[in-house]
Amino acid sequence: MKEKLLALVSNNAADYLEIRVEESTVSSLRFRGPILEAVNTSLLYGGCIRALVNGGWGFITFNDVSNLEEKVAQAIHQAKLVSAAGADGKLALVPVVQDVVQIPFLEDPRQVSLADKVELFGGYNDIILSHGKQIVSSSINYFDKYSKIYFANSEGTYILQHKLDLAGNMSAIASDGSTTQMGRAGFGSSTDFGVARNLDDKVKVACGRAIDLLAAPSVRGGEYTVIVDPELSGIFAHEAFGHLSESDFVYENPQLQAVMKLGTKFGGEFLNIYDTGLEVGARGYLKYDDEGVATEKTDLIKDGVLVGRLHTRETAAKMGERPTGNARALDYTFAPICRMRNTCIGTGEASFDDMLAGVKLGVYAKGSYGGETNGEMFTFSADEGYMIRDGKLEELVRDVNLTGNVFSTLGNIDMVGKDFTPHESAGGCGKGGQVPLPTSEWAPHMRIQNVLIGGK
Repeated sequence: MKEKLLALVSNNAADYLEIRVEESTVSSLRFRGPILEAVNTSLLYGGCIRALVNGGWGFITFNDVSNLEEKVAQAIHQAKLVSAAGADGKLALVPVVQDVVQIPFLEDPRQVSLADKVELFGGYNDIILSHGKQIVSSSINYFDKYSKIYFANSEGTYILQHKLDLAGNMSAIASDGSTTQMGRAGFGSSTDFGVARNLDDKVKVACGRAIDLLAAPSVRGGEYTVIVDPELSGIFAHEAFGHLSESDFVYENPQLQAVMKLGTKFGGEFLNIYDTGLEVGARGYLKYDDEGVATEKTDLIKDGVLVGRLHTRETAAKMGERPTGNARALDYTFAPICRMRNTCIGTGEASFDDMLAGVKLGVYAKGSYGGETNGEMFTFSADEGYMIRDGKLEELVRDVNLTGNVFSTLGNIDMVGKDFTPHESAGGCGKGGQVPLPTSEWAPHMRIQNVLIGGK
């Protein structure tokens, strides 16, 4: 494969040429209530070619490797057509790489039979459905995807990466006849099926949460001091700030360029946000991105100051900055674009008790039930919340929705916890029609002043 791909990309009719070939095996299953709705194993094979000619890009996908010379010619022809329209594509220089990347498995899901997977998750499903009469249904989804990805470009880079992505989510659905609530337990990994094992207690906690939320009152809307748990902190880092750090957004938006100017102070000296591809086991782990660029830890906010952003080779060239290894594609049917990996808030110095102290009336928001962003504005829904009264956690509340402007919110963070917590879950990031891309979000607790909470 190596000699064949390197020979194909040596075509000197293009300024730049790359080929990516992927072989993947996927297994998945789904329970809805007592019914095993789906059990699947599939094989995926295909590839893509990108060509750059005089600033114009051509992109071709294929499933048959017998006529790749013709596909290369098509990609080059496309690039020439695009360049005639005045395109300005260009690439920053990066080192030439020749490497084979293996997976540092702890437990390989390919060594676990599909029947054993069904038995394992069927056991979790039984726990949910037998928890009590208020649990009226369940939802369990699991998948694992093992891939071999071959990459070669006209600069001489050749990389074979073995990759794993696995994740699952288990939901208990409770109802009292008028209200329905949900408790969830999730997991994910890039190295270990073992994260799917021994989750009985976690599933039982999710069942209890769903039941308890039935009787919980809705939070009263207003402005509060809010403590967010590590899961919700990480989601904030990814959704509210991480996307604004993706340089294709910045390059295409002059207004955002002014706001996201390097050197701008966004928070206190205790605030650090970074994106990394180096954490082995995280769903956002990867040694090389889909342009063959080595990934790294990229500081975004350091000591409260904006110091960096995320780049592909193209955005780095256009902005006169350095590639960071953030060019990612969902699969071979897509060209790579600027995407996050594992977006993190760095460890602080505050304890949870420090955060509670001095809060006369506030909310402790735990977990993430979803959310959306629109430019600088965000709205997130927590799985559950607790009122804070005179520095103590009090009653459980539900329907906790946090809304705000990301930049003012960054400035309102007044404490970051010392309890940095890795968190992996199912799902993934969506952008440009490429969803769900595996990402991670790791963080500690944070305390934020003047947060608008929507509720009753």
